[in-house]
Amino acid sequence: MNIAIVGAGYVGLVTGVCLADIGHHVTCVDIDRDKIAKLKKAIIPIYEPGLEDLIKKNIKKKRLNFSTSIKEASKDATAIFIAVGTPSKKNGDADLTYVENVAREIALTMDSYKLVIEKSTVPAETGKKVERTIRLNLPAKLKKSKEPVFDVASNPEFLREGSAISDFMNPDRVVIGVESKKAEKILREIYKPLKPKMVVTNINSAELIKHASNSFLATKISFANALSQICDKVGADVLKVAEGMGYDKRIGRAFLNAGVGYGGSCFPKDVDAFVRLSEKSGYDFRLLREVRNINEEQKSSFLHLIEDKLWIVKNKTIGVLGLAFKPDTDDMRSAPSIDIIKALQAEGAKIKAYDPEATENAKRIFKSVTYCKNPYEAVKGCDAVLLLTEWEEFKKLDFKKMKTAMRQPILFDGRNLYHDYHLEQFGFEYYGIGRGDL
Repeated sequence: MNIAIVGAGYVGLVTGVCLADIGHHVTCVDIDRDKIAKLKKAIIPIYEPGLEDLIKKNIKKKRLNFSTSIKEASKDATAIFIAVGTPSKKNGDADLTYVENVAREIALTMDSYKLVIEKSTVPAETGKKVERTIRLNLPAKLKKSKEPVFDVASNPEFLREGSAISDFMNPDRVVIGVESKKAEKILREIYKPLKPKMVVTNINSAELIKHASNSFLATKISFANALSQICDKVGADVLKVAEGMGYDKRIGRAFLNAGVGYGGSCFPKDVDAFVRLSEKSGYDFRLLREVRNINEEQKSSFLHLIEDKLWIVKNKTIGVLGLAFKPDTDDMRSAPSIDIIKALQAEGAKIKAYDPEATENAKRIFKSVTYCKNPYEAVKGCDAVLLLTEWEEFKKLDFKKMKTAMRQPILFDGRNLYHDYHLEQFGFEYYGIGRGDL
């Protein structure tokens, strides 16, 4: 099938490349001419394991193209995915300006039937507004057609940064929100090679599934973080408590990891948007507002731990291992490291940092941070080190070498990565999250 993807950001690019890899002919569109020129040469703007190889493979097989023109990309396309950004406004609402602009341009260039599919994360009832925008901007000849000339559908994404290709190719489920049998048939055909579990519903329900899923996962994280505070106060170990809970099949172990809080482009934005959607519908989603509060408090709690154990922060040199909001990505959006580093700098600390992939993005955020080429350079001469992102390479560090390089061997583990490493045997003072000083 010929498919157009409008928006070559994280979701659009991964979706387009994977659809091409399962046999479709895909054109990814973006208004950023420099990005498109680089993508044509298989130079990708993000770090995602395996993505570069798939782009090269499918360009070579002539199943994947890139363009700056919606008209060019959609001319022969049966399906057009909208995968543009929906950033948060100051009040928490999703800014749907790009979605509206794309819907209008699709309509103006339409000359035959198209299935327009929301891939961007949008609040419920957006599909109705997309449908209205397209209908109002259709060419005159199509407005007169007795047959439907377009359908709108919702197909939310559930991709995790760092494992997005695997998530797409081996989905837990594919959710499609449709209002016609024709739209359902086309979407089933698109995903047929994956043989997925299909959840078919109306557009409003599909849109809500995305926000509800991410908000529930954020809730589990905040529950674990709140639990870690109690564990510290009563001398319990949050890891053992979470393990004991996780064996209950009704609960599950996933996302019960205490740490310095969640970040990224999805959870913070989607929780805010869901809270706002609830308010507009007349419901005060107090639970989600508290989820958000706990996430912010967790960073403050970690800072208090550092200040308590380090005693004086001013003029101390602190090493930071990991800047991205999670491993296997270069994404710095809403990363906990941002608030933590800026707070320490405000207290007069000097920061040295290392991240395997996120350094260039971090340079656009922080001032006066010394970026290092490896973990050992980052901890050299430091009064303490913070582990903020659980990259695989950090699991294999030479702690004797680290201890020798540091001025004071104090390690604050913001992800409980080293919970069973017994770092005390290497001469470290070790502090995790919710370990009850064990």
